[in-house]
This record gives sequence, C-alpha cells and structure tokens, in this order.
Amino acid sequence: MSGKYDLVIVGGGISGASLLYTTAKFTDIDSIALIEKEPELAAINSHCTNNSQTLHFGDIETNYTLEKAEEVKEGAELLAGYLENYDADRKMHDKRSKMVLGVGDEEVAKLERRYEEEGFGDLFPKLRAIGREEIAELEPKVVEGRDPGTEMLALQTPDGYVVDYGEASKSFVEQAEEVDGVDVYTGTEVTDVTPTLDGYTIETTRGRFDCDATVVAAGSHSLQLAQELGYGQDKVLLPVAGSFFLARDLLNGKVYTLQMKKLPFAAVHGDADVHDAGVTRFGPTAKLVPALERGRLSTTKDFFDVFGLNAASFLSYGNILADRILLPYVLKNLVYDLPKVGPKAFLPHVQKVVPTVELEDIERAKGYGGVRPQIVDTKRRSLDMGEAKILGDDIIFNITPSPGASTCLKNAMQDTHTLMEFFDDEYEFDEEAFRADTIDNFPRASADGTVPTAETDDELFETETTDDASDADGDDSDDSDDSDDSDADTVGDIPAADD
Repeated sequence: MSGKYDLVIVGGGISGASLLYTTAKFTDIDSIALIEKEPELAAINSHCTNNSQTLHFGDIETNYTLEKAEEVKEGAELLAGYLENYDADRKMHDKRSKMVLGVGDEEVAKLERRYEEEGFGDLFPKLRAIGREEIAELEPKVVEGRDPGTEMLALQTPDGYVVDYGEASKSFVEQAEEVDGVDVYTGTEVTDVTPTLDGYTIETTRGRFDCDATVVAAGSHSLQLAQELGYGQDKVLLPVAGSFFLARDLLNGKVYTLQMKKLPFAAVHGDADVHDAGVTRFGPTAKLVPALERGRLSTTKDFFDVFGLNAASFLSYGNILADRILLPYVLKNLVYDLPKVGPKAFLPHVQKVVPTVELEDIERAKGYGGVRPQIVDTKRRSLDMGEAKILGDDIIFNITPSPGASTCLKNAMQDTHTLMEFFDDEYEFDEEAFRADTIDNFPRASADGTVPTAETDDELFETETTDDASDADGDDSDDSDDSDDSDADTVGDIPAADD
C-alpha cells in the first residue's frame, strides 16, 4: 500500500489515537493517516494490564507541586469529560472513590499542610480531609487491624476515574474514522523517515507514505526516530519497567500512600481493577530495563541505539544512579521480581495500605506492566520527568511517560495548534467544539457548592450506573511523586517524577 496525506501520525496508543480524534473531528485537514506497527491498536503501554489505569488530576498525587497539579488538572478534565460523553455504559472506564492515605503524626501533618496551607483544597473543591471513621466507611480494610492509637488522615475525592486506556484509544479512533479522509493502518511498522522538499516520506513494511506533516507518538521509539533525523541528540532514555501484585476483594477504589522523601518514583498504591472491582492491584514496582518494550528482547538493540554508548550517556547514568536514596531503591526493586523472596519483600508495602494482608493473599501479576521511557538530559546529567516533546521542521516527536495518558487530549490540543502553524494556517482548529465534546461534559460543582458526602461516595462504587453529574461536586477548569511538596525536592539533580 502507499498513499499521500496531509498528516501522518505514527503510533496507535492513547497519544496517537487522541491526536487522530482531535485533528479528524475538529480541524478541516483533508487527509490523515494513523500508522501502528502492532496488529491491534493500543497493544503496548496503553493496554489495560500495562499501566495503573489511573486518571491523574494532581489531587492525591503528593509528588506534585501545586503548579504541576494546575497544569495536569485541565488535561485530566478533558479526558474525564470525553468519558462522561461517550462511555455511559462504563465499557472503558469506571468512577470510584480515591484517596491518599496518611498514617502516623508526621504523614498526617504533611497532608493537613498540603490541603490547608499549600492550596490543594482550594484547587480541588471535591477533595476532602477525612478521618479514621470516614476512611473506614469507604475502605473498611484500610482501617481493619490497624492500631487504634495510630493517627490517620486521608485526602479523598469521588473523582477516582479508573480508565482502560486501550479501550479509550480505540474509541478515539472509532470517532475519527467517521470522518472522510481518515485512514488507519495496523500491522504497519515504520522502517525509515526521510525529509523531502514538501514534507516527509515514510517507508513501512507495507508500503510508502508521503505527507506534508508528521507526528511521531511511538512511546520509547519516538526518541529513536527523532535521533535518526538529527533531533534530540542531547537526550537518552532511562526505561523504567513497572510490575504489580494482585489480591482479591481488598479495596473499593484507589488508595495512594505518601511517597518517600526525595524519591523520584511513585509510592505503592492499591487500585481496584477497571473491569473487575473484585481484583485489587498493588504497585507499581520500578526497575531499570535495557529495552524499549516490556518482554521484547528485540527492543534491547533499540535501547542501545538510543543510549548511544558514549561518555555523556555513561556519565549521566552514573550521576543519576549514584544517588544515596535512588540507588538502594533501584536495587530493592530488583528483589521484588525474585520467586518467593519477592512477594515477601513487597508485602510491607501492601500492609501499609491494608494491614491484615498475609503473604498468601498476594501474587505476582504475570504479564502485567509496561515500560516508562524517562528522559535523561545528557547536558545536565539529570532526569527530565513528565512528557517530553521535540519539535522539528513540520514534525513533532512525543515521548510520554506518566501522566501522558491522563493528559493525552491536552497534549493533542497543543499539538493541533502546532500543526496549524506547520500548515501556515491553511486549515483551522475548532477548539470551542473540541472543548464542547470533552471538558464541557466534566461534572461541575452543584449550584450551592456543596461537597460530596461519604454516602455519595459509597454510591459511586456500589452502583456502576450512578449518574455522577447529579451528585458530584466540580473542579476548577485550570490547566498532573510523594516527598516534600516543593520544587526543591530532588534526588541530586533529579526533579520529582510522575507516577
């Protein structure tokens, strides 16, 4: 096959699919193609078993500064609004209670300060500070078996969106394919991208595509393609693989814990699965892997292509891994994968959330987990956390670790504005219609500004077809790891990371 298109999007995960939806439905670009190397869409990191299924608003992520939360909040509301608009039957999402749990005087004081003094209570009107009694009403097993003299506090919200990002990706593509001029090619791997006088020629295993503009949303492989075209030479990847442990019937919703001070990865949290609330996942663990995709040895070569095997890369890795907090953490996470020893070593993290859990209650989640492509800046010899974007001549490269899935539509909106510039304003982007289809459907505060009660929260996870808009409070529509909640919290030169 071959074809000539105005725009070609490489990558059919949540990032590429959300951009296809945005450009197809809300611009007048004449012809758009999406190319995905796997036989199915969203088969790698966007698949529901390969991520924590969390829609990050920044409300309970204690590693986020207020500024970071403000940035992520709008992105999460865009996706939540899309889900409210297109998924009334809850086939690709569910909505449950979620909370971040503080245990002991020190953690309780941190949460109180975060909620009252640092502005998170004002930024998120649905967020409530609740004590032991209300925690027990929402999550009985979080309190059961815990020392009654231990102080407890949680910041809780009903906006616990649990998302199957794979199904959301397919929904975006289905919406886009309703528009004329949109083609989707699966099982089509890109082998070469060559600049031309008026755009790019993309060689694939199923033919050649010519286009005026290109967006590469291929996860870890995006940097690889960027470097082949001469971009991003001062960056390498630190692939972090996440794994999970499974248990039965422990949590009704999401329960996060505070992150260890200055640790640049997420603390362990418990999540009820999006498709089976009786299954609780605990994780993620975080281990470094020399591969761009989980369980695919063939992508080890791709990793070394991006790593470069040069002095700057080795010095950057050395600077990051030599940190006295990070290095023990990385080594400890290697233990969790060992038979017998791993579950026993991981058990205390689960018991931090559910004290009565025993070793026989948990098991390794085989086949679960993906790879987050953390960016390393070889000039500063530090990690660049969050989404990374490289702009070239009529081409965009997106490398999106967490919270890239949560902010996929906001990222797509920004990329669409950039594409309009690439096309010299030949086409138009109807952002108002885009917002009407997405964020305008996000449940807002009731007229009297009341906050949801514990009884309302119970309804959220007891009845799958609850009308959230009728009894849920709303967030402001501003623009998503544990530690001290300030920009000063770093590991050496490592900024705080996303979950």
